[in-house]
Parts: sequence; C-alpha cells; structure tokens
Amino acid sequence: MQAVRKIQKKGAVQGTEVCFSMAFVRLLYRTAIFMMGIERLSYHFEPEKGWINDPNGLCWFKGEYHAFFQHNPHAPKWDTMHWGHAVSKDLLHWQELPIALYPDMPYENGDGCFSGSALEKDGDLYLMYTAVSKELGQTQCIAISHDGRHFEKYAGNPVIAQSPVDPASRDFRDPKIFPYGDGYRMVCGAGADGLGSVLLYKSADLLHWEYIGPIFQSRDYGPVPECPDLFPLGDKWVLLFSRMDKSRASQFVVGSFDGETFTPESFQIPEKGPDFYAGQTFLDEKGRRILIAWMHSWEREVPAGAVRAGALTIPREISLAEGKVCTYPVEEARHLLRDAAPLLSQEGEEAALVQGEQVMLSLPRSQVREAAFLQDGRAREVFINRGEFSCTFYAKE
Repeated sequence: MQAVRKIQKKGAVQGTEVCFSMAFVRLLYRTAIFMMGIERLSYHFEPEKGWINDPNGLCWFKGEYHAFFQHNPHAPKWDTMHWGHAVSKDLLHWQELPIALYPDMPYENGDGCFSGSALEKDGDLYLMYTAVSKELGQTQCIAISHDGRHFEKYAGNPVIAQSPVDPASRDFRDPKIFPYGDGYRMVCGAGADGLGSVLLYKSADLLHWEYIGPIFQSRDYGPVPECPDLFPLGDKWVLLFSRMDKSRASQFVVGSFDGETFTPESFQIPEKGPDFYAGQTFLDEKGRRILIAWMHSWEREVPAGAVRAGALTIPREISLAEGKVCTYPVEEARHLLRDAAPLLSQEGEEAALVQGEQVMLSLPRSQVREAAFLQDGRAREVFINRGEFSCTFYAKE
C-alpha cells in the first residue's frame, strides 16, 4: 500500500508538471498569435485558414443568414478565387461550411470564380458570379442550390459571354441580381479605355439576360466600379460601388430608378475608414436592408506566419435620414457598442479619429451628437450620429 501511495503521489506531481507545461505552451502559443496579429476575432467572420476578400451572395435562405466570400483556401494571400461559405442564425456567430464554388470548369480556368450575388427563386437559391477564363476573359455564370449546401453550375454557362463595352471582356464583373416588377434586374461593373460603367441587364428567369445599357459612367472613380449594388431605400434608390481610384472609398449615390434609368441626386461617402471595401447589401426576413463589407485592404501587409487574412465587417442596417445614408450595426450587435468619445481627439473646434499620423475622420465638434464604437480584438468600427459617419480599421500593435 505504501508503494502504491508513493506511486500515486509521484504521478500527481508529474501530472501537475504536465499540466503546468501544457498551460505554459498554450500561453506561448496565444502570445505568438497575438504578436503576429492573427488572433481570432469573436464577432467578425474570418475563415479558419486562407484569404478572404469580397462578401458574395449575402442572403436569408431556409432559416439562415448566408455569407459567401471570395476565398483562397490554400494561403493567406490572393490567388485563384473560390466561393467560401458561412451561415449564421444571429449575424454574430458564424459557422464556416465547405466551399460552395470551386474553379473547376473551363470557363473558370483563369483566375477562378469572382464576386457575385444570390437570390431565392421558387424555393431554390440562385448564385450569379463572374467566371474568369484565359480564353473568354470575364463572363457571368449561374449556380443553383435546392438546400443551401450543395451547388450545381448551370449547363448553359456562361449566361452572359461578353462585355458589351469591351469585346475582350477584361473588366466585366461582380453581378448583383435583384427582383424588379415581374422579373429581375442585374447590375455589374465594367471598364474600357479609362471609362468606368455600371451596366444594367434584365431577365424573366435569371438564366436569360438582355442588356439595357449603362446606368452610370464616369472617369473620376477608377477604371471599374467594383461590386456595384442597386437597391431601394425609403422613397429613393441607392447605387453603391467600390472605387478603384486612390481613395478606395465606398461610394453611395442616392437617386431615382425607373427600371431602365438611374438618375443621381447626391453623392455620399459615409464610411471613412481604410479597411472597408466591396460592400454588398441584402434584404432579410425582417425587411431590413443589411450591409456587409470586406474588412481589410489591398495595401494591408499580412503578418509573417499568419494562417488567415481578412474578415467581414459587423453587419449594418442601412437607413436614409433626411437624405443621408446611414449605416449602423444591426440590433443583434448593438449590445457590443461602447462610448467612442475617448477615442476622439477633440482639440479646438474639431473632433478627429487619429491613428499614428493618419487622420481617418475629422468633423466639427458641433456636428458630433453621439459616438459609439465596437471593438473585437484589433478590429474597430466607429459610428458617429448612429451611422451618419463611420470608420472601420484595425488598431495598431
């Protein structure tokens, strides 16, 4: 018995030493993760591994929120694009699912499956996306799912085989589909000879498309208006696109739309941060217009040793207040908001949000009625006057 007790005592000590060693290893691991800037975020979706950029196919389908996304599953850098897939019941906690679209068809043999959108029709989920091939350039394609888990590419792909403004279809991408009247409309971005265009198409069945024409053109916002979106808001329509000029801003254009023509009335940039791009909206089952964007930037350096790069922003509800586009966290996320006043530098008559030498947002103090922010690890989203202005960024180490 004495020998047994000695062995048990010795085992207990060894067990304590093992537990201490494992705890120390876990501490070192967490420290290394933090130092590399790759700690997991709690509420901003990010993939288990690899690269994420544009959110795609945002929708409510069969009792779940779906967020697809541009994804390189092999490394934390941009490469041949797949469509990643995640679902959520509450817009805060996301479950990553198997990849929805692989670049496995001849018309995707270039850079893969680029951005697009989703829409429910007759109980099925239709995905419309840009395929990139070496021979055809950028074309528009369809995939369909009955259950929101398995996707079959349409045998008639590509459903739009050539850009109407460039026969080579070099910049012709990011289709956003939406219901209109008794049919459907689609906007996508295009560019040729320095002229950026948002093009409009119509369809009766989401499979056969007729070109209507450009609804917006300019040389002032970069070569292609990326990830365009067109949606009703209040008694207006809003055109949203991401600018490829130096600003990389998300441009909101408020105006009117009659099914074939969009008439701009005001141009707004409510989001001022460096890590907000490729925003897309959808209408959920509660009738809310919800916006999610890519929380990263092309200029942001990925830390050495990182296993993932990029995230999605907290979902925001969009509203129109006295003609101004406002974006504010959905109700499910508002308990995470904190008073942002301590983050603002308020010298003289100005209130500013400053990081290092970069002034990310600056307003007259008299215009700041309320300031709130959401912190999730290094991720920060600041909201002024319930989303009249916002700033999305990562805090420096």
